[in-house]
Amino acid sequence: MERLSDILFSGSQTEFLLEIFIRTFIMFLLVLLVLRLLGRRGVRQLTLFEMAMIISLGSAAGDPMFQDDLPISYAVIVFMTVVLLYKGITWIVMKYRPMEKMLEGTALTVVQDGMFALEEDRDLTFSKMEFFSELRNLSVEHLGQVREGVLEVDGTLSVLFYEPSQVRFGLPLFPSRYREISGYHGPGPFACMLCGKVIKEIPVGKECPRCSRNRWALAMNTQRV
Repeated sequence: MERLSDILFSGSQTEFLLEIFIRTFIMFLLVLLVLRLLGRRGVRQLTLFEMAMIISLGSAAGDPMFQDDLPISYAVIVFMTVVLLYKGITWIVMKYRPMEKMLEGTALTVVQDGMFALEEDRDLTFSKMEFFSELRNLSVEHLGQVREGVLEVDGTLSVLFYEPSQVRFGLPLFPSRYREISGYHGPGPFACMLCGKVIKEIPVGKECPRCSRNRWALAMNTQRV
């Protein structure tokens, strides 16, 4: 118990604890103020460039909260500099469009015509399972329900769906159906577990004509509820 007390309070100055509270309160309000000035409403709206800015603000805000040798005015100057840099770079991006792609990236097509877009596969930093999770959250049961899915620069997924009458067979997204068939001799169709390509023939030992893989699951064509 004494050891725990040393870990928690050893070397602490009682009179400085109130100052830490005041410093933290002020810095927290400053961070909120800066974020409001930048006009952002949520984390999911942040691009990579803006996330770097937030990290810079957090670093500048953290130290003055508990270090008595760092006046809060130093952090205020850092905040002002970051905001000016953000506004300046935003203006440059608006004037010179290539800068936008370099700083923020571009939207990527993830799903096209009920299949994963192979040409973008090498550029994707999300795993297939992460895409499955995002699509399941949108009540998507299989890829045959999706006409097009785009990964936005802020990490959100935008999806266009087929009309109910146009839903096709597609790769299942839920674990209960996303299972590799082994020695299966029943009717198809079958969906490639990598790219989502659907074929009618029994695929035992058969490679996918689209991505040359040979892992298959039973395709499904249920409509969205």
